[in-house]
Amino acid sequence: MSDYRTLPKAEVHIHLEGCFERDDVIRNCKEAGIPLRRPRDELFKAEDLKSFLEMLDWICGTFRTREQLFGTAYKFSQRMATSGVRYADVIVNPTHWPHWSGDIPAMIDALDAGFAAAEQDGNPPVGLCVSLLRTQSEAQSIELVELLSTIRHPRVVALSIDGNEAAAGRTGPRFAEAFRRAAAAGLRRTVHAGESSGPEGIRDALELLGADRIDHGVRAIEDLELVDLLADRQIPLGICPISNVVLGVYPSLEQHPIDLLRKGGVSVSINTDDPALLSTTLEDSYKACAATFAWDDEIIRQLARNSVEASYADPVVKARIMADVAVWQA
Repeated sequence: MSDYRTLPKAEVHIHLEGCFERDDVIRNCKEAGIPLRRPRDELFKAEDLKSFLEMLDWICGTFRTREQLFGTAYKFSQRMATSGVRYADVIVNPTHWPHWSGDIPAMIDALDAGFAAAEQDGNPPVGLCVSLLRTQSEAQSIELVELLSTIRHPRVVALSIDGNEAAAGRTGPRFAEAFRRAAAAGLRRTVHAGESSGPEGIRDALELLGADRIDHGVRAIEDLELVDLLADRQIPLGICPISNVVLGVYPSLEQHPIDLLRKGGVSVSINTDDPALLSTTLEDSYKACAATFAWDDEIIRQLARNSVEASYADPVVKARIMADVAVWQA
């Protein structure tokens, strides 16, 4: 059986909010006098996407000091190194963090310090994708982009948007101006779509938000013209197969469309979404998909190349990883 930890790759769809260690959250609660939401063994339990997002809000609310953010960023980079990730784009949504949403520059500085210290210690470089929530207003979205444009922090590589599309309804028109301004400011644009929404959410992400990468995007399979469009434009999909099964988007990995999308010419990559909360790792996700879809080493190498090409890494970093992918053998 192949050891996919040795595969040089990028992780391009992962949320910092989904990478917490249980013991760290419990320690935060003890320090701040916060009662646990559930018993220790069920602390990260959620029944569906709605309860999952509610859990994220509670967990993030336990992080109240710069030192806690520094430690979270450092441990994230260590997690990536353990899985053989050579570069990661990590999504952070300030709306989940009640003690930091009013001072986003301080939040970014604290996370940046943790990522920088980890990279100095030999862990992979990390880019920060600052995310809007779909329930925010147009004014709030523009305010965030203007802030990011003003501070121009080198750690911030992209504007993102996430949240429950099914609950929020169609939001593309509301956020179009924010994403237009993000593009003008030189930020990349990555959009959650085609998870709780159907193909129409992906079309809005492309046509209204100018997305250069789609997070999830799996429900494009329901519209073959859209599949062809994604393939023609080579818009990458940051797919999280295990997350999609655990959160009920698909009943099983066998019924997941990642292989059909790959065969349709779409640039797909394997990612973890919220690995700590979903009890998975990137190498396990590769292993499960390879076994389910009978992928050989060349297909695995192509998926790794896709992840690197889809990433917002510096071109020099990309070239270095690509060279290592070319000589990788299982």
